[in-house]
Amino acid sequence: MAREMTDVRLDVGGAAQERPASAAAAFRPPEPIAIEVENLSLWYGKKRALTNVSLAIPRNRVTALIGPSGCGKSTLLRCLNRMNDLIPGVRIEGTVRYHGVDIYGKDVDPVEVRRRIGMVFQKPNPFPKSIYDNVAFGARVNGYRGNLDELVERCLRRAALWDEVKDDLRKSGLALSGGQQQRLCIARALANDPDVILMDEPCSALDPIATLKIEDLMRELAEQYTIVIVTHNMQQAARVSDYTAFLLTDEETPGQLIEYAPTQELFTRPKDRRTEDYIRGRFG
Repeated sequence: MAREMTDVRLDVGGAAQERPASAAAAFRPPEPIAIEVENLSLWYGKKRALTNVSLAIPRNRVTALIGPSGCGKSTLLRCLNRMNDLIPGVRIEGTVRYHGVDIYGKDVDPVEVRRRIGMVFQKPNPFPKSIYDNVAFGARVNGYRGNLDELVERCLRRAALWDEVKDDLRKSGLALSGGQQQRLCIARALANDPDVILMDEPCSALDPIATLKIEDLMRELAEQYTIVIVTHNMQQAARVSDYTAFLLTDEETPGQLIEYAPTQELFTRPKDRRTEDYIRGRFG
């Protein structure tokens, strides 16, 4: 679906209408849902970062989170697998349901949440270990009883890296190029057998060729995994995502969801003037 939007123009036409931010929650993808966010708010100490965000993330699709710096995109992404739990002073209200289960429920193990909902960070962060051990690390920690050689090869193939490293598996992961390191981190996440993969600006530190490889990989992975990506690159969101959510912070309401829609619709026929202004580059 999203590959057909490679040439989507970002300079939308027509006048978008103002509407309340709460109206963004009215859209719901007509597909099976992997993660349901409802009235989610978050505070770092006394500072509010998200305000009553609600959106449904469909299975086996790529959903992009866009918006200017400081609007809560990465904060929202980290809420989806409880990574914010690791930050002192964080307080969360609302619910995040993964296949109907509230991941913030008292009996839910956050480690298991992070296994099923993996994350790839902005800057490639391979361990100071061999390529093989980078991929096998999580499986070993989790007591994997299968064939590790097969697992490593399968994950490296899924990450489109096997052909480049198959003869150098004992080479340090730190010796790879930036783009290769990011694909190694994706392979490492896949080895934990996740259902959802979160990506926080995974291409921001990469050159255009490496970026294209990661984008192609995202589209391939979406056949088997649900992917949520944070990006500042409007063209990237248009190329790779099926759905896009636009977040914004203003003086009165930090981290609000302004609009959520199929990507092509949001980029060509936004319903909110603020979305149009951001896409046109009038701010952000």
